[in-house]
Amino acid sequence: MENNKNSKSSEAGAPSNGMENEIQPQKRNDYLLPASILVSAVILVGAILYVNNAGKGSNLQANVSNGKDNNGKISEELVLPSAGVELPVNWGDLGAQMIKAGVIDADKIEMLYAERGGLNEEMRRLLYSSDGGKLKITKDNAGFMLNLFWAFGLSNRNPILEEGPMTNPRYGGAGKFASTGGWTLAKNDPMNHYSMHSFVVLSPEQQVLVERVAKNIYRPCCGNSVYFPDCNHGMAMLGLLELMAAQGVSEKEMYEVALSVNSYWFPDTYVAIAQYFKNRGMAWDKIDAKIALGQEYSSASGYQRVLEEIEPQQIQGGGGCSV
Repeated sequence: MENNKNSKSSEAGAPSNGMENEIQPQKRNDYLLPASILVSAVILVGAILYVNNAGKGSNLQANVSNGKDNNGKISEELVLPSAGVELPVNWGDLGAQMIKAGVIDADKIEMLYAERGGLNEEMRRLLYSSDGGKLKITKDNAGFMLNLFWAFGLSNRNPILEEGPMTNPRYGGAGKFASTGGWTLAKNDPMNHYSMHSFVVLSPEQQVLVERVAKNIYRPCCGNSVYFPDCNHGMAMLGLLELMAAQGVSEKEMYEVALSVNSYWFPDTYVAIAQYFKNRGMAWDKIDAKIALGQEYSSASGYQRVLEEIEPQQIQGGGGCSV
């Protein structure tokens, strides 16, 4: 912001003769002295106001450049609706298929969730029913959804798993990642199920779509995109992208759904990112989901940059980096 300073100049006319020069000034002083005091006072007050306003303008500019404003904290409800978010996919019998194939060991998952209060009706339907119906993610089921999508992303056959960064020899094999070795709810070795089951088969066009979107979605627990699903969140998101592509979801909606799901899995992170955008005058519900999910904001390094300006709120929920 540039401040323009206006300067005033005054011009004095020469007297017409010496007599006028001697007498006129005394008369002017008689009635102009109070006026001159008033004008001086006005000029002084104006100068003070100018300095104060200039200072405020400088502070405002500094606040904008620092990403701060006085509008308060972002509404958690805006980022994490308490009613949840419906996902545009039908789960069908995928849970039952994965149990039958051994991707999910029914006894192991029953034991795990017995320690967490037990499987509720919704969880049982998604695991055992022949028609799990439409999915909805909420604060309460975000962790369970993470595990379901993780199992599916890990086991469904896909070129990303077979030809992508996961198989790069420099990493010593695909089985050494948190997203593979960390899946402890399978029967036997989880790598026995790695890209081994054709639960959902994508067309060439759908596969291209999944790969394109996967390369643009990051998560704050690491620095890789979904195209390199080395952690459970990346593998779970890969599974969700495959389901959405297979069921005809548009690319734009895929990003929007992914942002909602990532927000429930990383609630502190995305409330902070939403605050970051709000402080720049950008409403969360107007932000391009692809931009918010990109490396600049949603990767580990991007989020650390956000944290240089935003102190995250402590929010319950989310999904950890293990089952």
